[in-house]
Amino acid sequence: MQIQGWEMTAVGAPMEPATRTVDALGEDQVLVQVAGCGVCHTDLGFRDDGVPTRHPLPLILGHEISGTVVDAGSTASRWSGKDVIVPAVIPCGRCALCEKGRGSICPKQIFPGNDLDGGFASHVVVPAHGLCEVPASNGNGRVELADLSVIADAVTTPYQSILRSGLAAGDLAIFIGIGGVGGFGVQIAHAMGAHAIAVDVDRVRLERIASYGAALTLDAREYEGRALKEAVKAFAKERGLPTKEWRVFETSGTPAGQVASFGLLTHGGYLGVVGFTPRRVEVCLSHLMAFDAKAEGSWGCLPEHYPAVLDMVLRGDVQVAPFVERRPLSSINETFEQLGAHAIRDRVVLVPDSA
Repeated sequence: MQIQGWEMTAVGAPMEPATRTVDALGEDQVLVQVAGCGVCHTDLGFRDDGVPTRHPLPLILGHEISGTVVDAGSTASRWSGKDVIVPAVIPCGRCALCEKGRGSICPKQIFPGNDLDGGFASHVVVPAHGLCEVPASNGNGRVELADLSVIADAVTTPYQSILRSGLAAGDLAIFIGIGGVGGFGVQIAHAMGAHAIAVDVDRVRLERIASYGAALTLDAREYEGRALKEAVKAFAKERGLPTKEWRVFETSGTPAGQVASFGLLTHGGYLGVVGFTPRRVEVCLSHLMAFDAKAEGSWGCLPEHYPAVLDMVLRGDVQVAPFVERRPLSSINETFEQLGAHAIRDRVVLVPDSA
């Protein structure tokens, strides 16, 4: 089997066309024909910022993958012919950490496009044990299989952080940065009955997310430092909402966003760190003690949560299509350049040209 893809060969260099040959599958492996692969800012971190991949270069990136299983190993035959979403982080499911429910830090986890060739290709070879099946009805066809690829990171990653925060109906949830992960987080929080606040520097994004669950939108350029917290507090008082125990989610992956998120901590509050930047920030950690608050990172999402997220999308509680832009895989270099220049607002899904 010949796989056609685009590989990263060096930091800062354009992706190059590549061919991989699959001679045989392992017993727990499947060959997925890619329907779509979302482009994440983590991919830009690998190519543009020098964030090291765990597999040496050259490597085909891409970890938001949906597609159809076209071949399977001996113990994975039940997956043949099924439409699936490939989790961005696939724990082994057998080690001591996995048995404790800590698969996110499983030392044997597989991260497509990091540990092995990923989804910027016609096909991808991945373990079968983490797959999420897309039902044949697929929400009565409302959602394209390619668009469902973004569930593999942009939707499930904020979902796991929201679960860990203990967010419940009536709570206040604040998302700093809504360009993808944060926008889906707003929708998830709204679907759970929480009051979601969206904070960003892009007014177009803010105007749009107001129609998809944001009870309040704030332009971060107009509220610096303490002013942002005061604006949220005024909204909470106006609505009769708690002024303590806010759930804050840093989903921008920027130093400014991380500082702003930490500044929103309240007594008993929770800070979920979802976005990533290799750059450092300066905050006063003693605020965690003074507020009896908690800050927690969240790495990907455990595969067992994927079916619940998929159900939310297929029911229409979380909309993906309005926030996705499909492009041919051959546009990968142009797409990376535009994303790096912040010239694209939507989550780009690259579709193999022959699809």
